[in-house]
Amino acid sequence: MCIDTIRCDPADMAADDGEVLETALRWLEAGQKVSLAVVLSTWGSAPRSQGSYMAVSQDGVFAGSVSGGCVEAAVIAEAREMEAGDAPRLLSFGVEDETAWQVGLPCGGNIRVAVFLPEKALLERVVACHIKREPTALALDLSSGVQSLAEGDAAIDGLPKDAENVFVRVHEAPWTMIITGAVHISQVLAVMARSVGFAVTVLDPRRAFASPERFPGVTLICGEPDEVLAKMKLDRRTALISLTHVPRLDDAALRMALASSAFYVGALGSTRTHAKRCQRLGDHGLDAATLGRISAPVGLDIGAKTPAEIAVSILAEVIAARRGKI
Repeated sequence: MCIDTIRCDPADMAADDGEVLETALRWLEAGQKVSLAVVLSTWGSAPRSQGSYMAVSQDGVFAGSVSGGCVEAAVIAEAREMEAGDAPRLLSFGVEDETAWQVGLPCGGNIRVAVFLPEKALLERVVACHIKREPTALALDLSSGVQSLAEGDAAIDGLPKDAENVFVRVHEAPWTMIITGAVHISQVLAVMARSVGFAVTVLDPRRAFASPERFPGVTLICGEPDEVLAKMKLDRRTALISLTHVPRLDDAALRMALASSAFYVGALGSTRTHAKRCQRLGDHGLDAATLGRISAPVGLDIGAKTPAEIAVSILAEVIAARRGKI
Protein backbone atom coordinates (compact mmCIF):
# COMPACT_ATOMS: atom_id res chain seq x y z
CA MET A 1 0.00 0.00 0.00
CA CYS A 2 1.18 3.50 -0.82
CA ILE A 3 0.03 6.66 0.83
CA ASP A 4 1.18 10.14 -0.03
CA THR A 5 2.36 12.51 2.64
CA ILE A 6 -0.75 13.71 4.43
CA ARG A 7 -1.00 17.03 6.19
CA CYS A 8 -3.97 17.03 8.51
CA ASP A 9 -6.00 20.23 8.69
CA PRO A 10 -5.17 21.62 12.18
CA ALA A 11 -8.62 23.23 12.45
CA ASP A 12 -10.16 19.74 12.42
CA MET A 13 -7.87 18.25 15.03
CA ALA A 14 -9.39 17.22 18.33
CA ALA A 15 -8.48 19.66 21.04
CA ASP A 16 -7.45 16.92 23.49
CA ASP A 17 -4.84 15.23 21.30
CA GLY A 18 -2.06 17.19 23.01
CA GLU A 19 -3.20 15.71 26.31
CA VAL A 20 -3.16 12.23 24.76
CA LEU A 21 0.50 12.62 23.83
CA GLU A 22 1.31 13.98 27.30
CA THR A 23 -0.39 10.95 28.84
CA ALA A 24 1.56 8.61 26.57
CA LEU A 25 4.79 10.28 27.65
CA ARG A 26 3.91 9.91 31.34
CA TRP A 27 3.30 6.21 30.84
CA LEU A 28 6.60 5.80 29.04
CA GLU A 29 8.41 7.66 31.81
CA ALA A 30 6.83 5.26 34.29
CA GLY A 31 8.43 2.37 32.41
CA GLN A 32 5.34 1.09 30.62
CA LYS A 33 5.11 -0.06 27.02
CA VAL A 34 2.91 2.38 25.12
CA SER A 35 1.37 2.19 21.66
CA LEU A 36 -0.15 5.05 19.71
CA ALA A 37 -3.01 4.72 17.24
CA VAL A 38 -3.67 7.47 14.72
CA VAL A 39 -6.50 7.88 12.21
CA LEU A 40 -4.96 7.88 8.73
CA SER A 41 -8.10 8.62 6.77
CA THR A 42 -11.89 8.54 6.92
CA TRP A 43 -14.74 8.21 4.43
CA GLY A 44 -18.40 8.79 5.11
CA SER A 45 -19.42 9.18 8.73
CA ALA A 46 -16.70 8.87 11.35
CA PRO A 47 -16.84 10.18 14.93
CA ARG A 48 -13.17 11.19 14.94
CA SER A 49 -11.28 13.16 12.31
CA GLN A 50 -8.11 12.31 10.42
CA GLY A 51 -5.08 12.59 12.70
CA SER A 52 -6.92 11.78 15.96
CA TYR A 53 -4.79 9.92 18.50
CA MET A 54 -5.35 7.17 21.02
CA ALA A 55 -2.65 6.01 23.45
CA VAL A 56 -2.78 2.48 24.86
CA SER A 57 -0.70 1.28 27.81
CA GLN A 58 0.58 -2.27 28.22
CA ASP A 59 -2.27 -3.10 30.63
CA GLY A 60 -4.97 -1.87 28.24
CA VAL A 61 -5.65 1.52 29.78
CA PHE A 62 -6.22 4.06 27.00
CA ALA A 63 -6.50 7.79 26.49
CA GLY A 64 -8.05 9.55 23.52
CA SER A 65 -10.16 8.02 20.80
CA VAL A 66 -10.01 6.92 17.17
CA SER A 67 -13.67 5.99 16.84
CA GLY A 68 -15.78 4.05 19.29
CA GLY A 69 -17.38 0.72 20.12
CA CYS A 70 -15.90 -2.39 18.55
CA VAL A 71 -13.47 -0.39 16.44
CA GLU A 72 -11.61 0.86 19.49
CA ALA A 73 -11.72 -2.56 21.14
CA ALA A 74 -10.01 -3.99 18.08
CA VAL A 75 -7.44 -1.20 17.99
CA ILE A 76 -6.62 -1.67 21.68
CA ALA A 77 -6.15 -5.41 21.15
CA GLU A 78 -3.72 -4.77 18.28
CA ALA A 79 -1.90 -2.11 20.30
CA ARG A 80 -1.31 -4.43 23.24
CA GLU A 81 0.28 -7.01 20.91
CA MET A 82 2.88 -4.56 19.56
CA GLU A 83 6.49 -5.42 20.37
CA ALA A 84 9.73 -3.47 20.03
CA GLY A 85 10.87 -3.43 16.41
CA ASP A 86 7.43 -4.12 14.97
CA ALA A 87 6.38 -2.17 11.90
CA PRO A 88 3.15 -0.17 12.23
CA ARG A 89 -0.04 -2.18 12.02
CA LEU A 90 -2.45 -0.78 9.45
CA LEU A 91 -6.10 -1.42 10.20
CA SER A 92 -9.19 -0.73 8.08
CA PHE A 93 -12.78 -0.70 9.27
CA GLY A 94 -15.83 -0.26 7.06
CA VAL A 95 -19.50 -0.91 7.69
CA GLU A 96 -22.86 -0.40 6.11
CA ASP A 97 -25.50 1.86 7.64
CA GLU A 98 -27.55 -0.93 9.20
CA THR A 99 -24.61 -2.25 11.24
CA ALA A 100 -22.81 1.03 11.77
CA TRP A 101 -23.81 1.56 15.37
CA GLN A 102 -22.38 -1.79 16.39
CA VAL A 103 -18.87 -0.63 15.57
CA GLY A 104 -19.13 3.03 16.49
CA LEU A 105 -19.57 4.56 13.03
CA PRO A 106 -22.94 6.36 13.33
CA CYS A 107 -24.43 6.42 9.75
CA GLY A 108 -21.91 4.10 8.14
CA GLY A 109 -18.41 4.90 7.03
CA ASN A 110 -14.83 3.74 6.81
CA ILE A 111 -11.70 4.55 8.77
CA ARG A 112 -8.05 3.53 8.44
CA VAL A 113 -5.85 3.47 11.52
CA ALA A 114 -2.13 2.98 12.09
CA VAL A 115 -0.87 1.53 15.37
CA PHE A 116 2.80 2.09 16.22
CA LEU A 117 5.27 2.34 19.09
CA PRO A 118 6.19 6.00 19.67
CA GLU A 119 9.74 7.04 20.43
CA LYS A 120 10.05 8.56 23.89
CA ALA A 121 12.56 11.21 22.79
CA LEU A 122 10.23 12.42 20.06
CA LEU A 123 7.27 12.64 22.44
CA GLU A 124 9.41 14.65 24.84
CA ARG A 125 10.17 17.12 22.07
CA VAL A 126 6.53 17.33 20.98
CA VAL A 127 5.34 18.03 24.53
CA ALA A 128 8.13 20.58 25.13
CA CYS A 129 7.23 22.44 21.93
CA HIS A 130 3.54 22.30 22.84
CA ILE A 131 4.30 24.04 26.12
CA LYS A 132 6.32 26.71 24.27
CA ARG A 133 3.50 27.10 21.71
CA GLU A 134 5.71 25.94 18.84
CA PRO A 135 4.22 23.75 16.08
CA THR A 136 5.67 20.34 15.27
CA ALA A 137 5.03 17.62 12.70
CA LEU A 138 5.54 13.90 13.26
CA ALA A 139 6.44 11.96 10.11
CA LEU A 140 5.73 8.22 10.35
CA ASP A 141 6.96 5.75 7.74
CA LEU A 142 4.08 3.29 7.56
CA SER A 143 6.31 0.49 6.25
CA SER A 144 9.25 0.62 8.65
CA GLY A 145 7.90 2.60 11.60
CA VAL A 146 10.77 5.10 11.34
CA GLN A 147 9.74 8.38 12.96
CA SER A 148 11.07 11.91 12.63
CA LEU A 149 9.98 15.26 13.98
CA ALA A 150 10.02 18.71 12.38
CA GLU A 151 9.93 21.67 14.75
CA GLY A 152 8.73 25.13 13.74
CA ASP A 153 6.86 26.39 10.68
CA ALA A 154 9.95 26.53 8.45
CA ALA A 155 10.93 22.93 9.17
CA ILE A 156 7.34 21.75 8.68
CA ASP A 157 7.06 23.56 5.37
CA GLY A 158 10.31 21.91 4.29
CA LEU A 159 8.99 18.36 4.72
CA PRO A 160 8.81 16.40 1.44
CA LYS A 161 5.35 16.54 -0.04
CA ASP A 162 5.65 13.52 -2.32
CA ALA A 163 7.09 10.85 -0.03
CA GLU A 164 5.37 7.50 -0.44
CA ASN A 165 3.98 5.51 2.45
CA VAL A 166 4.55 8.37 4.89
CA PHE A 167 1.94 9.92 7.18
CA VAL A 168 2.62 13.42 8.50
CA ARG A 169 0.70 14.62 11.53
CA VAL A 170 1.02 18.36 12.12
CA HIS A 171 0.62 19.50 15.73
CA GLU A 172 -0.28 23.17 15.75
CA ALA A 173 0.45 25.38 18.76
CA PRO A 174 -2.43 25.13 21.26
CA TRP A 175 -5.37 27.48 21.10
CA THR A 176 -5.09 30.03 23.90
CA MET A 177 -7.64 32.21 25.63
CA ILE A 178 -6.49 35.16 27.70
CA ILE A 179 -9.11 36.66 29.98
CA THR A 180 -8.36 40.03 31.56
CA GLY A 181 -10.49 40.56 34.62
CA ALA A 182 -10.94 37.84 37.23
CA VAL A 183 -14.68 38.49 37.56
CA HIS A 184 -17.70 36.17 37.93
CA ILE A 185 -18.11 35.76 34.17
CA SER A 186 -14.44 34.78 33.95
CA GLN A 187 -14.88 32.00 36.50
CA VAL A 188 -17.45 30.28 34.30
CA LEU A 189 -15.81 31.13 30.98
CA ALA A 190 -12.42 29.76 32.05
CA VAL A 191 -13.87 26.36 32.91
CA MET A 192 -15.90 26.09 29.72
CA ALA A 193 -13.03 27.28 27.52
CA ARG A 194 -10.72 24.62 28.94
CA SER A 195 -13.33 21.95 28.17
CA VAL A 196 -13.24 22.84 24.45
CA GLY A 197 -9.47 22.81 24.23
CA PHE A 198 -8.24 26.29 25.10
CA ALA A 199 -5.24 26.86 27.33
CA VAL A 200 -6.65 29.57 29.59
CA THR A 201 -4.84 32.40 31.35
CA VAL A 202 -6.68 34.84 33.60
CA LEU A 203 -4.94 38.07 34.60
CA ASP A 204 -5.96 40.87 36.94
CA PRO A 205 -3.88 43.30 39.02
CA ARG A 206 -6.46 43.20 41.83
CA ARG A 207 -5.36 40.55 44.31
CA ALA A 208 -8.83 40.20 45.82
CA PHE A 209 -10.07 39.13 42.37
CA ALA A 210 -7.02 37.14 41.24
CA SER A 211 -7.41 34.46 43.88
CA PRO A 212 -6.37 30.84 43.19
CA GLU A 213 -9.37 29.66 45.17
CA ARG A 214 -11.65 31.34 42.62
CA PHE A 215 -9.81 29.90 39.60
CA PRO A 216 -8.65 26.35 40.36
CA GLY A 217 -6.72 24.66 37.57
CA VAL A 218 -6.30 27.87 35.55
CA THR A 219 -3.12 29.85 34.94
CA LEU A 220 -3.69 32.96 37.05
CA ILE A 221 -1.49 36.05 36.88
CA CYS A 222 -1.77 39.06 39.17
CA GLY A 223 -0.37 42.03 37.26
CA GLU A 224 -1.07 44.98 35.02
CA PRO A 225 -2.40 43.86 31.61
CA ASP A 226 0.12 45.78 29.51
CA GLU A 227 3.08 44.49 31.54
CA VAL A 228 1.87 40.87 31.58
CA LEU A 229 0.81 40.73 27.93
CA ALA A 230 4.12 42.21 26.78
CA LYS A 231 5.75 38.99 28.01
CA MET A 232 3.21 36.65 26.41
CA LYS A 233 2.91 35.34 22.87
CA LEU A 234 -0.28 36.57 21.23
CA ASP A 235 -0.64 34.92 17.83
CA ARG A 236 -3.27 33.80 15.35
CA ARG A 237 -4.38 31.06 17.77
CA THR A 238 -5.03 33.50 20.61
CA ALA A 239 -8.33 34.94 21.80
CA LEU A 240 -8.31 37.83 24.24
CA ILE A 241 -11.44 38.80 26.15
CA SER A 242 -11.35 41.85 28.42
CA LEU A 243 -13.94 41.73 31.19
CA THR A 244 -12.59 44.04 33.90
CA HIS A 245 -15.13 46.82 33.15
CA VAL A 246 -12.39 49.21 34.32
CA PRO A 247 -11.42 51.52 31.42
CA ARG A 248 -7.73 51.73 32.32
CA LEU A 249 -7.36 47.96 32.48
CA ASP A 250 -9.58 47.14 29.51
CA ASP A 251 -7.89 49.71 27.29
CA ALA A 252 -4.41 48.48 28.15
CA ALA A 253 -5.32 44.88 27.32
CA LEU A 254 -7.10 45.81 24.10
CA ARG A 255 -4.19 47.89 22.82
CA MET A 256 -1.85 44.94 23.27
CA ALA A 257 -4.27 42.51 21.63
CA LEU A 258 -4.98 44.79 18.66
CA ALA A 259 -1.26 45.13 18.02
CA SER A 260 -1.06 41.32 17.63
CA SER A 261 -2.50 38.77 15.21
CA ALA A 262 -4.98 37.43 17.78
CA PHE A 263 -7.92 35.85 15.94
CA TYR A 264 -10.47 37.21 18.41
CA VAL A 265 -10.57 40.33 20.56
CA GLY A 266 -13.64 41.00 22.70
CA ALA A 267 -14.62 43.44 25.42
CA LEU A 268 -17.47 43.62 27.90
CA GLY A 269 -19.74 46.65 27.89
CA SER A 270 -22.78 48.24 26.30
CA THR A 271 -22.84 49.94 22.92
CA ARG A 272 -22.49 53.31 24.66
CA THR A 273 -19.58 52.04 26.76
CA HIS A 274 -17.85 50.72 23.67
CA ALA A 275 -18.30 54.04 21.83
CA LYS A 276 -16.49 55.80 24.68
CA ARG A 277 -13.84 53.07 24.64
CA CYS A 278 -13.23 53.56 20.92
CA GLN A 279 -12.86 57.29 21.48
CA ARG A 280 -10.18 56.70 24.12
CA LEU A 281 -8.36 54.15 22.00
CA GLY A 282 -8.59 56.45 18.99
CA ASP A 283 -6.86 59.12 21.03
CA HIS A 284 -3.99 56.62 21.37
CA GLY A 285 -3.68 56.42 17.58
CA LEU A 286 -5.78 53.35 16.76
CA ASP A 287 -7.67 53.75 13.50
CA ALA A 288 -11.24 52.71 12.71
CA ALA A 289 -10.23 49.51 10.92
CA THR A 290 -8.20 48.36 13.92
CA LEU A 291 -10.97 49.24 16.36
CA GLY A 292 -13.37 47.29 14.17
CA ARG A 293 -11.62 44.10 15.22
CA ILE A 294 -13.08 44.43 18.72
CA SER A 295 -16.20 42.35 19.32
CA ALA A 296 -18.28 44.56 21.60
CA PRO A 297 -20.65 44.10 23.24
CA VAL A 298 -18.80 40.81 23.60
CA GLY A 299 -20.54 37.53 22.76
CA LEU A 300 -23.37 36.41 20.53
CA ASP A 301 -26.68 38.15 21.08
CA ILE A 302 -28.67 35.37 22.77
CA GLY A 303 -30.32 37.58 25.35
CA ALA A 304 -27.84 36.51 28.04
CA LYS A 305 -28.36 38.00 31.49
CA THR A 306 -26.52 35.95 34.11
CA PRO A 307 -22.72 35.57 34.31
CA ALA A 308 -23.03 31.95 33.14
CA GLU A 309 -25.23 32.88 30.18
CA ILE A 310 -22.87 35.68 29.19
CA ALA A 311 -19.95 33.23 29.38
CA VAL A 312 -21.85 30.86 27.06
CA SER A 313 -22.45 33.67 24.55
CA ILE A 314 -18.77 34.67 24.64
CA LEU A 315 -17.47 31.14 24.15
CA ALA A 316 -19.94 30.51 21.33
CA GLU A 317 -18.68 33.61 19.51
CA VAL A 318 -15.05 32.65 20.06
CA ILE A 319 -15.68 29.16 18.67
CA ALA A 320 -17.48 30.65 15.67
CA ALA A 321 -14.47 32.90 15.04
CA ARG A 322 -12.08 29.96 15.43
CA ARG A 323 -14.06 27.97 12.88
CA GLY A 324 -14.29 30.84 10.44
CA LYS A 325 -18.03 31.30 10.82
CA ILE A 326 -17.84 35.03 11.64
